[in-house]
Amino acid sequence: MSTFDPVSATLGGLLIGLGTVLLMTLIGRTAGISGIFASALDPQHGGRAWRVAFVVGLVAAPLAVAAAGHTVAAPDMPGWAAVTAGGLLVGFGTRLSGGCTSGHGVCGIARLSPRSLVATGTFMLTAAVVVAVSRHVLGGL
Repeated sequence: MSTFDPVSATLGGLLIGLGTVLLMTLIGRTAGISGIFASALDPQHGGRAWRVAFVVGLVAAPLAVAAAGHTVAAPDMPGWAAVTAGGLLVGFGTRLSGGCTSGHGVCGIARLSPRSLVATGTFMLTAAVVVAVSRHVLGGL
C-alpha cells in the first residue's frame, strides 16, 4: 500500500481542474472520461482527434512521470475476477447514470447540475457500501 503524498495529490487535482476548464473553455465540452472514450472508439463520431488525444494523454501522463524517474504508486489489486466484475459494473453504472465520476463528479458538480449531484451522491454511497461489505462481511477480497 502506498502512502499519501499531499503534494502530488494537490498537483494532480490542479491538473485535473486545469484540463477540465481548458476543455470547457476551448471547445465547450465536459471532461467525462466514459463519453470521451466511447466517442473516440466510434469512427462515425465527429471531433474524434481531440478525444483520441485526450485518452492517449491519460495513458501517457503516468508513463512520462515514471520515465522522468518519479515513482508511480501501483494500487493493491484484487484478483482478475473481481477486477473484471468491477469493470463491468462500472460500465453498467456509467450507462445507467448517463456519465461517469469524472463527468458528474468534477464537471457536473462544478456546474451545480442537480442530476450530477444525485449521481455523485449515489456513486459515493455505493462505494462506501461496497467497501464496508467487502471488508467486513466478505473478509476483504
